[in-house]
Amino acid sequence: MPIENSTVAALSALLGERFSNKLADRNHHAGHETHHAPQPPDAVAWPLTTEEVAAIVRICTSAKVPLIAHGLGSSLEAHVAAVRGGVSIDMMRMNRLLRVSPDDLDCTVEAGITREALNTDLRDTGLFFPVDPGANATLGGMCATRASGTSAVRYGTMAENVLNLTVVTPQGEIIRTARRARKTSAGYDLTHLYLGSEGTLGIITEVTLRLHARPEAVLAAVCTFPGPAEASRTAIEAIQCGLQPGRMEYLDAGAIAAVNAFSHLSETVADTLFVEFGGSAAEVEAQVEVFRGLAEANGCSGFRWARAEEDRSRLWKARHSAYNATLAMRPGSRGWPTDVCVPIGALAECIIHAKGLLADCPVPYAIMGHVGDGNFHVVFALDPNTPEDEAIVNRINAAMVEKALSVDGTCTGEHGVGLGKMKYLRAEHGPALAVMRRIKAALDPEGLFNPGKILPDEGDDDTTH
Repeated sequence: MPIENSTVAALSALLGERFSNKLADRNHHAGHETHHAPQPPDAVAWPLTTEEVAAIVRICTSAKVPLIAHGLGSSLEAHVAAVRGGVSIDMMRMNRLLRVSPDDLDCTVEAGITREALNTDLRDTGLFFPVDPGANATLGGMCATRASGTSAVRYGTMAENVLNLTVVTPQGEIIRTARRARKTSAGYDLTHLYLGSEGTLGIITEVTLRLHARPEAVLAAVCTFPGPAEASRTAIEAIQCGLQPGRMEYLDAGAIAAVNAFSHLSETVADTLFVEFGGSAAEVEAQVEVFRGLAEANGCSGFRWARAEEDRSRLWKARHSAYNATLAMRPGSRGWPTDVCVPIGALAECIIHAKGLLADCPVPYAIMGHVGDGNFHVVFALDPNTPEDEAIVNRINAAMVEKALSVDGTCTGEHGVGLGKMKYLRAEHGPALAVMRRIKAALDPEGLFNPGKILPDEGDDDTTH
């Protein structure tokens, strides 16, 4: 139902022109970077401080108005769609780097700063923040979805790189989840409770992050294989041998063909690993030689190194373009990216299973993934005017998730749950889903924080449609 005039008046008095219920602003916050239907909020608020976020929360919760935290809006499972209306809290104006401690290898940022802006600000320190989900997402959004990406194989995900959070609770309280110490035994681990909670338990306003030293030397490579089994086996053996690649990415032959056409490249159209090593010059050379031996033993037929920074940047830019390149294969299409993650020993089996499911798929697709940690995706290019496309992709997606769960994997390694993966939570978590419900009810008893996300309705959590 529409927001009452008294609530609109209170928010307008608090924020002035930083509050809007104009249709254009609402539509901009409806969640367009997804295959789900956009759903706009009733209004949008742009806070500048944690205290303003808390004030917005108190005004809205007292009037039973839902609240949806919004960053860059690049999430893929309709995390920011306002399924029950309410106010979208746009965090993009809270975008400052608040503190850097080179001696402690950490920093504190506001939630609206983007990954690329943070690393630009850190350039003169010799440090960087490594988690790279591909999109230039906000750090608050990356926390909310427990993001991962191309560098997770060496540096970990957001779960390993966040020291503490400042959070506004549904009661309008401001809390810090931890201190800056690298470890603690004091109380419940609230930091990791909020990481991945997708704005359903609280609104993240500040983040303290681990930083890492920029490596002395970096070497990247492209290597081609006869098929997915050989490429996956090389990735698995590299990890088992104790190698520490900074990134290790897989693109199938279809993805390479799409990237070639989109980025005007001439890579060999074959199943391909993109790999990067960093460290001292001696460490890099040693790891490169071990990796080359593994790749050649698995049938690698092409091996090309890139040492210069501009060559490496060009290589990774091509990898990051793979999503848009897939959509370009079908002009006017919209993307549907799947996302499963499995124990690394089951990776080859699951990619080959996915290939079997896709053998007769009429929808253009490409397979890519962060194979160093068992995470892979299929990106489909759906025709908005072909309703049967969605049914076909739904069936394939469900079969991929079922396979991933059968080997003790997960329905989503980094995209999050949002609306799209709710239906798989019962199969993945079993009785633990009821515990999640109790946590949600305890922290947000009115169900006003990003309602309709993560937890399916009681009768719907065992469906697979």
